[in-house]
Amino acid sequence: MANTENMELIRSSLSRFTREGALYETLEGEKIRCFACGHRCVIPEGRPGVCRVRYNEDGRLMVPFGYTAGVQCDPIEKKPFFHAMPGTNALSFGMLGCDLHCAYCQNWVTSQTLRDADASGRMVPMTAEEIVDLAVRTGASTVTSTYNEPLITAEWSMEVFRLARERGLKTSYVSNGNGTPEVIDYIEPWTDLYKVDLKSFQDKNYRKLGGTLQAVLDTIQRLHERGFWVEIVTLVIPSFNDGDEELGKIARFIASVDPAIPWHVTAFHEDYKMSGMGATQARTLIRAAERGREAGLKFVYLGNLPGRVEGWENTNCHACDAMLIERTGFHVHQNRLTKGRCPDCGEAIPGVWT
Repeated sequence: MANTENMELIRSSLSRFTREGALYETLEGEKIRCFACGHRCVIPEGRPGVCRVRYNEDGRLMVPFGYTAGVQCDPIEKKPFFHAMPGTNALSFGMLGCDLHCAYCQNWVTSQTLRDADASGRMVPMTAEEIVDLAVRTGASTVTSTYNEPLITAEWSMEVFRLARERGLKTSYVSNGNGTPEVIDYIEPWTDLYKVDLKSFQDKNYRKLGGTLQAVLDTIQRLHERGFWVEIVTLVIPSFNDGDEELGKIARFIASVDPAIPWHVTAFHEDYKMSGMGATQARTLIRAAERGREAGLKFVYLGNLPGRVEGWENTNCHACDAMLIERTGFHVHQNRLTKGRCPDCGEAIPGVWT
């Protein structure tokens, strides 16, 4: 089957895996406004929003429901969460579609299926109960909505998260952070952890990816104010966002929200449509970590180059500098925390430890 035919087949199958959504309002002329992401799309009858998976049918917003495009059990450090139940597993699930179109997307097979004929994501019917049962069977501590942008499938993830909470599991989002006040209100009662990709500190770069910087900054501040446990990731890309000035601005912004928010600075490798730029070097990540410390951040981590970043994978006490959690990549070698405190000086370490 030709790639374009496969894409059209997926589009035509979407209606079998939808229900009416919660995050919208009706407008005149059979239009609706969706609140799931920062685009706040005004959608005419019979048309989808920017994400391609939320659409107007007879004046109702229809949203993805009842399937997955991927399910996998991973170390929670892979999400990455370094201050949430270290050494445990997270059951990750995802759907199709995204509200951005990043040229370097590492999950493009699912996120860009409805835009790119070369992507080959697929829908597998699966109930929320089946996802949570799988998480329990695999011994996961957490269920995580990821692989595509979870804000645009918020109704489905909340269905899963409600059941997960009943079974004693934590819940988490791995997101680009292009949110709205309405969607944060909607997910707040059922979501514990939230990882945001802060991709750049230049609005022109965000517009190339299909979003705006301010929407992401507002979401980070709102998540912190509402009490989500937040960790932030910046994928450092040569010639895109690797300048000292920009990295310093990112670090200072995070510190202005809360210097205890962990900042993960990770190495880029060529993927999808972004090539010819080369991979990020360890020295670039270390330089970014230094900017983070200069800004007053208490916890900076370097990723995607395991064992090559001079101890920046470990968690140290921000009060006495004792090594608390030793890691290589996603593997935890030892965890010295005692009920969330440093065993040497007794300082409380921010995070979700139990």
